[in-house]
Amino acid sequence: MAGPRNLLVATVVVRNAEGKLLLIRGPRRGWECPGGRVEEGESIQAGAVREVKEETGIDVELTRFCGVYHNVTQTITIFLFMGRPTGGKLTTSEESLEVGYYPVDEGLAKVTWKNLRQRIESCLAEEAPFLVEFDENDYP
Repeated sequence: MAGPRNLLVATVVVRNAEGKLLLIRGPRRGWECPGGRVEEGESIQAGAVREVKEETGIDVELTRFCGVYHNVTQTITIFLFMGRPTGGKLTTSEESLEVGYYPVDEGLAKVTWKNLRQRIESCLAEEAPFLVEFDENDYP
């Protein structure tokens, strides 16, 4: 019998040359940074880059590893990176009803899920890599 599987997720906080945040409006959680599940056999960094491209149409270069959020009870590990756009064109997808670049304050105000906003703020704070462990009762 196989043990529990740990779901790996990669999220990228992308800032363009003007310092604006790249955000998507998803069908379930509203506004957030692009990211998603790392596929089997895929590196975490490759998954991060692929998810940004799939959800936004933007090619990115990862510039910094920020840290990890780990949902202990649901065994979900979220790797967070900073990135910068290197090409592509803003495009919506099934996972993104809207995409765009927003000034940081305006962008953060759009992100209504506290835990999603907190992850962005953790990356923007440029602290040393962080590890945040929580259980499903900590967040909605």
